[in-house]
Amino acid sequence: MPQARTQSRQGESPSGLHCRVQSTRCSTGPAASSARNQVMATNQALSRADKVKITRLRSNLLRWYATNGRDFPWRRDSTSVFERICVEVLLQRTRAETVSSMYGTFFGRFRSWEEIAGARIDELEEQFKPIGLWRRRARSMHGLATYAADHRGIFPSTETGLAKVPAVGQYVANAILLFQHGRRRPLLDVNMARVLERHVRPRRLADIRHDPWLQAAARWLVRDGDPAIVNWATLDFASTTCKPRNPACPGCTVSRTCQFLVTGSASPG
Repeated sequence: MPQARTQSRQGESPSGLHCRVQSTRCSTGPAASSARNQVMATNQALSRADKVKITRLRSNLLRWYATNGRDFPWRRDSTSVFERICVEVLLQRTRAETVSSMYGTFFGRFRSWEEIAGARIDELEEQFKPIGLWRRRARSMHGLATYAADHRGIFPSTETGLAKVPAVGQYVANAILLFQHGRRRPLLDVNMARVLERHVRPRRLADIRHDPWLQAAARWLVRDGDPAIVNWATLDFASTTCKPRNPACPGCTVSRTCQFLVTGSASPG
């Protein structure tokens, strides 16, 4: 299974993965304060039973991933922080296999934030046509790259700072905090939400970005272990087994904790 260690390039800070995830126990400043606030919010939103279920789910997903995890180029040891963040932008509303098919071509042409920032929008659109939404992707990637090029590849290390960066919503912000700053952040999308809801309980709000329970559950999921591997395990399981329609329940080694399998009523999609 590919490892989650990240190789740094000039202008990029190391990802902090593989036992290098930052601790806030003795830290000060905005980032530490934000982390402590999130811990408090998580403790308030989750019941003890929720935490036990999510902890068990994490263990089961990691065991599943050791045998069934997918191998994508951005999960390799040699992958830069630059590439990992770009990929997370491209993965929004796009299958990982589709992004993988254009990975070599794109990063063969663009090897840094500066090269993307210096490209014409129409050239970026041409690169993204095979994966769809090319106009929006081109403008988003160009805006993100322009910011990164102006800041030597370093993004803000707080949610408040990242909210001011072009093309950075909650998902990409979490990816930046995870891969560049070594924070424990979930790559929470509808797929991760589906796994959590089927194995714990449904969320209450339609928008996953604003549901306090779901946000807390996702943070608890990546609380222990290598956060990148936990994220990838969850997303791979959601994509290949715990699918929105016709999930592969027979033979699923994680199904013992699945409420959807038992009741058929917890977040089918």
